[in-house]
Amino acid sequence: MKSSLLLGVALWAFVAAAAQSPVVKLDPYNYASQKSFTGRNGAVVSAHPLASQAGVSVLKKGGNAIDAAIATQLALAVVYPAAGNIGGGGFFVAHLSTGENITIDFREKAPQKGHRDMYLDPAGNAVLDKSQNGHLAAGVPGAVAGIFKALKYAKLPLSQLIAPAIELAEKGFVITPSEAESLNDDRPNFIKYNTRPVAFVRDRPWRGGDTLFQPELAQTLKRISEKGQAGFYKGKTAKLLVKEMKRGGGIISRKDLSQYDAKERTPSEFTYKGHQIITMPLPSSGGVLLPMMLKMTERFPIAEYGFHSLKAVQLMTEIERLAYADRAKYLGDPDFYKVPVKELTSEAYISSRLRLYRPDMAGNSQEIQSGIVAKESEETTHLSVADGQGNAVSITTTLNGGYGCYTVVGGAGFLLNNEMDDFSVKPGVPNMYGAVGGEANAIVPGKRMLSSMTPTIVLRNGKPYIVAGTPGGTTITTSVYQTIVNMLDFNMGPDDAVNKPKFHMQWLPDLISVENDFPEETLEGLRKMGYTIKKRGQIGRTEVIRILADGTIEAVGDKRGDDAAEGY
Repeated sequence: MKSSLLLGVALWAFVAAAAQSPVVKLDPYNYASQKSFTGRNGAVVSAHPLASQAGVSVLKKGGNAIDAAIATQLALAVVYPAAGNIGGGGFFVAHLSTGENITIDFREKAPQKGHRDMYLDPAGNAVLDKSQNGHLAAGVPGAVAGIFKALKYAKLPLSQLIAPAIELAEKGFVITPSEAESLNDDRPNFIKYNTRPVAFVRDRPWRGGDTLFQPELAQTLKRISEKGQAGFYKGKTAKLLVKEMKRGGGIISRKDLSQYDAKERTPSEFTYKGHQIITMPLPSSGGVLLPMMLKMTERFPIAEYGFHSLKAVQLMTEIERLAYADRAKYLGDPDFYKVPVKELTSEAYISSRLRLYRPDMAGNSQEIQSGIVAKESEETTHLSVADGQGNAVSITTTLNGGYGCYTVVGGAGFLLNNEMDDFSVKPGVPNMYGAVGGEANAIVPGKRMLSSMTPTIVLRNGKPYIVAGTPGGTTITTSVYQTIVNMLDFNMGPDDAVNKPKFHMQWLPDLISVENDFPEETLEGLRKMGYTIKKRGQIGRTEVIRILADGTIEAVGDKRGDDAAEGY
């Protein structure tokens, strides 16, 4: 199945950096969003066709899934500026053909000049504009450090992996109608929160088929290619970033940049219905919430209830409520706060929480609080990759809100994140996604903010079976949860698991959010039980790969955007 959006008319191709490598053609002036792929050699699913194609081009050159993931991630920083980035951060989850499971934390950090009350006015009120927009909202970027931490598992040099991104930034690519609309909508923000001219603003509205050139970003990518990690965190790029901070009242320093480190962490691993689940540990809240929710679900014969049945949706809603109540109190950066992960995911604690569940009746978030244990616009982006050798990679990366804090580093061409809003700006005050936090997620210099990003790999008989993830702020973990249940319990193929309507409950506010095409019969039953229902637009953009026992790779890009599945 292919979506038919063809862009532009001119033909253009480029050759990858290494002369000895095969010619790899990308056509950034004429491309389509292919929604599904089936093959055996490898596949990439991401938020943009050109990024997926860049990843597959690396597979064709002999790279593995890690090579393809890095190339895709770097290309997204060019062709999907709302969320693809080098000025943000994220999480990397991989299963290697050797049997090893890897997780890399390249989440942003609070600058050294950050402090817990930095977004409060003299009266103690939260000033969310400062935590969400402009220079002061930016955390220390981690994306580039994450790429270099993952590079040791790749086969090809960075110069080959970054070449497509450099070409796309320097020579341009045509934008889709949805990208044009997005750039036009945020034009006032780009003007307000920047101190220098930016590539995203011009004197007339953008239209689908227009070409976006980003020469300053191309030069930054070249410095990374030539000088490695130091090409971003030191030297000219670091100097430009700090100058931007001084012009706009930000606080990221040269020291913050030079001291940033991506960190390999022990994966969050657990079993569900005979499958091994591998996901990102804290500071990803999904590393705690996903096992909590699936362990609760495992206690019920949910397959018998049926997909989107009133009984199944009500059960899953209450499970999500219970988990998110604990998220608000207990979860934060484990390097700074002792999080009782073992207790929260224990069978005893799961049993105690389920005592609050009442079938056929809406729970109440004022009554259902966190349990007692012993002493993420939703413009994130996700990519899933699998190769034919048994390697699989799941990466979720973000600027937090769409286009982050809207600030582009003058002379360097890349957008900065607004991840400081993912801290608890003030205990009990919701962030831009309505998530409430407490002391565990308070701002501390050098601390990583709590995240909802939940890149996940499911193993069957020790081999990759499902590679999944999604953007969506606080809806990320519930969407990954529903995708797994859809595929493992309701026996859905990846197309239906990705594209069928989703729902979301996050404790506060006390309501169920549903996509507009959610079945009305189920919603009416929920209303009769006492639930408040809020219809909304799309929830996330899930990217799923399924690898069958015979080695067939099925990849699906979400219908909700320009997402594309490519392979060979």
